[in-house]
Amino acid sequence: MTKRIVLANPRGFCAGVDRAIQTVDTILRTAGPRADGLPPVYVRRQIVHNKHVVEQLAGRGAVFVEELNEIPDAAAEAGIPVVFSAHGVSPAVQREADARGLSIVDATCPLVGKVHREVLRFVREGYEIVYIGHNGHDEAVGVVGESPEHVHLIEHAADVERLDFSTDTKLVLLSQTTLSVDETADVIAALQRRFPWIELPPSSDICYATSNRQEAVKLVAQQADCMVIVGSANSSNSVRLMEVANEALGACGEAHRVDDAAEMDPAWFAGVSTVGVSSGASVPDELVAGVVERLQGLGFHDVSTVETIQENMHFVLPKALRSV
Repeated sequence: MTKRIVLANPRGFCAGVDRAIQTVDTILRTAGPRADGLPPVYVRRQIVHNKHVVEQLAGRGAVFVEELNEIPDAAAEAGIPVVFSAHGVSPAVQREADARGLSIVDATCPLVGKVHREVLRFVREGYEIVYIGHNGHDEAVGVVGESPEHVHLIEHAADVERLDFSTDTKLVLLSQTTLSVDETADVIAALQRRFPWIELPPSSDICYATSNRQEAVKLVAQQADCMVIVGSANSSNSVRLMEVANEALGACGEAHRVDDAAEMDPAWFAGVSTVGVSSGASVPDELVAGVVERLQGLGFHDVSTVETIQENMHFVLPKALRSV
């Protein structure tokens, strides 16, 4: 039996993730030595949801904090840059930064920023907003924070029943960028049944990278008996990718999510002839290479790729760094 690996493409870094990582990398590369003991850069929360990326940047001197109050006043006075992650922040966080005089470099993904702007526009126009997202996810917290009294977060189709709007309420739907297309379709259908007048945004808020990776995984699953999705447990798009893979495999096999090759269990591949491999949008390709190498050690020597589309999206660095 020939044992094969089928790689999904596109996979790995999207333009928003790449921009966020390059933001921190640029500051680290250009920062001069300091005599005051302060770090070259602070980052609020994980710059992207991948523990390997965070550990690598921390190893080079970046200091990650959960909240801005962990940053000493001396850093504000010294103008140490503070990077907001790709997931965006609420206005309350921005106000806190402004009040402390922090030197902010905003690495929010432009596609997430688009949803923030949509919230503000629709609120100005008198709408109530139903937002499909994951409660507590950094992106959802930031978007809801734009107007908590007018943004109503739901996660599942069953949550639609607890919403209550009269027919004269202007309603519009927005969603977290990293959700599954299929999952969102179910929730949208439930919303349209309950509130047939609800308006959809001008274009889908699910980002191109999420959609592209899911479509590639579906195609790979048609050839596979098992799939490995590389990505961290707190990465929404990686977890959704595993769910899409499991759905596409059906009774043919199972999908497993791992942070890296060390988490793979050889028992997963007993009796398997073809393993599909992909990765979330915040995963460096060297982690995928490690998974492939481990699979080759288990006898999966034939490697091929299924490509659905070539991505050429690129986002420029935040304005504060464009002259660096």
